[in-house]
Amino acid sequence: MPRPKKHLLVCTQARPAGHPRGSCQEKGCVDVFNAFMAEFQKRNLFQDYLLTSTGCLGPCSLGPSVLVYPESVMYGGVKVEDVAAIIDQHLLADQPVERLKVSPQLW
Repeated sequence: MPRPKKHLLVCTQARPAGHPRGSCQEKGCVDVFNAFMAEFQKRNLFQDYLLTSTGCLGPCSLGPSVLVYPESVMYGGVKVEDVAAIIDQHLLADQPVERLKVSPQLW
């Protein structure tokens, strides 16, 4: 595979219930990752973009978290309904989805 245009990392961290940091898994990250996977397959994006599930990305209280490189744009509170916007606007049109971006103080 040639170098991808962008690399999308989706936190799928799971921690025990009641953990003080919480986890993206208790907020639906697996559904978000699966929605990205389905869209990547449907649109044949794997030739140009890389999708990876990962452990903790940092801002657990704002999860599910999605990080896009090389721009280092962190999204928080991502829902299944946001997946198409991230793909259409950020991956394909190089315009970050402002309403989902994590505050610069947190990332």
